[in-house]
Amino acid sequence: MADESSLLDKLNALHSRFVEVGTLIADPNVIGDQERYVKLTKEYKDLEKLMATRDTYKKLLDSFQESKIIMLNESDQELKDMAREELAMCEERIPAIEEEIKLLLVPKDPEDDKNAILEIRGGTGGDEAALFAGDLFRMYTKYIETKGWNLQISSFTPGAVGGFKEIICSVSGDGVYGTLKYESGVHRVQRIPVTETQGRVHTSAATVAILPEAAPFEVNINEGEIKWDTFRSSGAGGQNVNKVESGVRLRYNWKNPNTGEVEEILIECTETRDQPKNKERALARLRTFIYDKEHQKYVDDIANRRKSLVSTGDRSAKIRTYNYPQGRVTDHRINYTMYNLPAFVNGDIQDCIDHLIVAENTERMKEAEL
Repeated sequence: MADESSLLDKLNALHSRFVEVGTLIADPNVIGDQERYVKLTKEYKDLEKLMATRDTYKKLLDSFQESKIIMLNESDQELKDMAREELAMCEERIPAIEEEIKLLLVPKDPEDDKNAILEIRGGTGGDEAALFAGDLFRMYTKYIETKGWNLQISSFTPGAVGGFKEIICSVSGDGVYGTLKYESGVHRVQRIPVTETQGRVHTSAATVAILPEAAPFEVNINEGEIKWDTFRSSGAGGQNVNKVESGVRLRYNWKNPNTGEVEEILIECTETRDQPKNKERALARLRTFIYDKEHQKYVDDIANRRKSLVSTGDRSAKIRTYNYPQGRVTDHRINYTMYNLPAFVNGDIQDCIDHLIVAENTERMKEAEL
């Protein structure tokens, strides 16, 4: 078992902050400050879980001590047997809850609870890369369905023989970014392409980027400087989409605070048949794009601190290989291999993500010296 007094001291110190935050979020002045209120509500939710775990831990420690006293001093055999059972249960549960507390004490990535933007782009491999990008999109769609999240396509460019040269979506739900962030990077596929006549195995790649969706108050945008265009959408969506100018295109000149350079950002959205909704979603993507750029230094700092590339946001790193001839999926960051590729590409990716989470949590606990 861990040093119980040290863990309890940490938990007791946080209890006073829990009480303080609970008082603050009921203050009308705080409620009127939306940005502060959202942050404090999030802090309260995190501390609430920690305090509930603290109460369970204290009860187990008390029960452990009481059972030891009964074992030493009680003459009634039935009571001693009951105490022995209680002692065994405590000895099993206390180490597990101590590990849970240590993990809860490690500061979480503030981005984890956010919604996410999912971007998939075909890389090297031409038509086969576009087909693979389509397979990845289908994989994530299936996985997102199992999580009960909501996926909305913002824009896409189809491949010549199927799949996508590029597809951009927004994903909303509980803890989306904290789960999907492990998918950022280069995904490599080894298989015989449908376009291959000689039966040779080719290697192609697609890039996946997972970006935390920015809240409106996190990014400062001068909406008066945005240049808007409208256009008729093409492709699927019915006659109305093709005849009405529901698609929107925005141009915005943004000055990078890290480099001082001015960059023109171009975003298109044809997601719905409603032009105002498309404008709203294009704005959300603009906020996310700028937020991601401005926070790249933060992401780089994490990458420099950590030895692995579990969730550093390094989108140039080759993270996973899908080998069709061998029916194998390998995640190179943690040497994870699964020999049921059909299930994996059909959305059964949770086990791999769970292993990545464990690997990252182990690093975080080492960094925090817990």
